[in-house]
Amino acid sequence: MFADLFFALRTAQVPVSLKEYLALLQATRAGLAAMNVDDFYYLARTSLVKDERHLDRFDVVFSRVFKGLEAAGSTEAPIDVQVPEEWLRRLAELDLTEEEKRQVEAMGGFEALMEALRQRLAQQDDRHQGGNRMIGTAGRSPFGAYGYNPEGVRIGQSESRHRRATKVWDRREFKNLDDTVELGTRNIKIALRRLRRFARQGAAEILDLGDTIRSTARQGGMLDLKLVPERHNAAKVLLFLDVGGSMDPHVRVMEELFSAARSEFKHLEWVYFHNCPYESVWRDNRRRQEERISTWDLIHTYPRDYRLIIVGDAVMSPYELSHAGGSVEHWNAEAGQVWVQRLIDAFPKAVWLTPTPAKHWTYHLSLQMMHEQMEGRMFPLTLDGLDAGMRALSR
Repeated sequence: MFADLFFALRTAQVPVSLKEYLALLQATRAGLAAMNVDDFYYLARTSLVKDERHLDRFDVVFSRVFKGLEAAGSTEAPIDVQVPEEWLRRLAELDLTEEEKRQVEAMGGFEALMEALRQRLAQQDDRHQGGNRMIGTAGRSPFGAYGYNPEGVRIGQSESRHRRATKVWDRREFKNLDDTVELGTRNIKIALRRLRRFARQGAAEILDLGDTIRSTARQGGMLDLKLVPERHNAAKVLLFLDVGGSMDPHVRVMEELFSAARSEFKHLEWVYFHNCPYESVWRDNRRRQEERISTWDLIHTYPRDYRLIIVGDAVMSPYELSHAGGSVEHWNAEAGQVWVQRLIDAFPKAVWLTPTPAKHWTYHLSLQMMHEQMEGRMFPLTLDGLDAGMRALSR
């Protein structure tokens, strides 16, 4: 069965090596999984998955290969019956007092619960609501949704209410981290690390172990310490952030990106703009009318080795890009595309990140125009898109 997991992961394009598989077998023989499916899941995931983007595929493969393993003490076959959606339609929700909850009795153990579920599936042929025995909703039954039981099987309910379920039917047991999910701060940090570059600066005070070993060997065993300067993050980033208007629904992911960037890059400069960068930008949104920064000054201040990251949905009137005076907030003497091109020319390593899903790009002419001007270096704000963007900046 372990071999089945290995080959199924390879088929699902999870890059698992034979060395990692052998490490998993060795850890299992050492008793690290303790004959528990949850322990084995975490052990296998730690041993076989090197990149968080593959966790979702691992979960799918693991649940398929080891389906039914949760009932490992039972001699009976796992339950494999589709519960009709009509039985679980949410029409009402049960709320009980603490005293009423204490009066609801549990089935009396996992095996009894599973046996009762098999019996209910064999007996039931219609919808139940408010009951205390059959599969249904808003009742005291151990089986169903939006009710209450101190020890039951949750079926057809998207989230936990009382945190009392012994088992959850037909639900992914482990967190989804697919390539297309919206980013969280931790995931953003992992993606941004692709862009980090290191340089050794300052006094030589860090032990160079490899050079020390080689030098000591050449000295016939006489210790010869070799020191090097400490490594520092040398990546330089100029971050342009779109705010207001159509960007309001994306405030959370923008905050997460900004927070992650500030923690990952030692040399980070950021400014704000609205819809499209024009002749001026700003650092403080509360004082954006009084304290503007000339875009020309930015171009002349920062050297060409800065990586330019523009973050915005690129959803606007196409006139904002193509015409003087097209800006919605002021009269711009030059078209937005003119200023974007000046930024690209000044910072050749540049990308545009957009929270607009890639499948919707064809719906907006302005987004298509910007994608063309960036020469394809526009990426969606997903794990996969951000990773691709950092690769483009690293070339």
